Amino acid sequence: MSTDTTPLERGSLDGECEVPEAKQTPVDMQRLEQAVREILAAVGEDPAREGLLETPGRVARMYAELFSGLHEDPRQYLQKVFTEKYDEVVLVRDISFNSMCEHHLLPFMGKAHIGYIPNGKVLGLSKLARVVESVSRRPQVQERMTEEIAHLLESELDAKGVAVVVEATHTCMTIRGVRKPGSLCVTSAMKGLFRTNQSSRTEIMQLINGDRR
Repeated sequence: MSTDTTPLERGSLDGECEVPEAKQTPVDMQRLEQAVREILAAVGEDPAREGLLETPGRVARMYAELFSGLHEDPRQYLQKVFTEKYDEVVLVRDISFNSMCEHHLLPFMGKAHIGYIPNGKVLGLSKLARVVESVSRRPQVQERMTEEIAHLLESELDAKGVAVVVEATHTCMTIRGVRKPGSLCVTSAMKGLFRTNQSSRTEIMQLINGDRR
């Protein structure tokens, strides 16, 4: 069996970005529960004490929810489009999300801003939020999440330009290690006109920042 992975699966942003195929393996709830019991025992707790008896089941259900994006193809939300003669910027700001850092399995959360220049096709605005929700529910790094959303929109909509900016707080940095609450990680992915045309790039960044500065 081949062990080759796509650039996204490797976490590399070099070369053409490929969207990983949705995994079909169901969540093994029993295995998850057993793993939680092992973790509790490993840190010196008693998994059999009253307050922890139902904890493995709760944690298993939580992980099934937080990682549900592993079993879903976000491209499904980009299939229904509308033909419109509109060639200016479409932007949805402040799409909230919660995801999981793959390095420490701690959450990072924030907002995504998505803009695109249509090429004869426009998308229902709620579908952009659904794409963010789907892509965010998996273990990953913010850089890959940002690039994947941009690549999805560019390829599925054939847009003239796509801009994705993600702002997030990482608990792996705020509650452990360096412990710097209030820090914010900002990543961006620019495609098409937003990458090649400076005035288009300036316009989308001004629209994203708006009156926040």
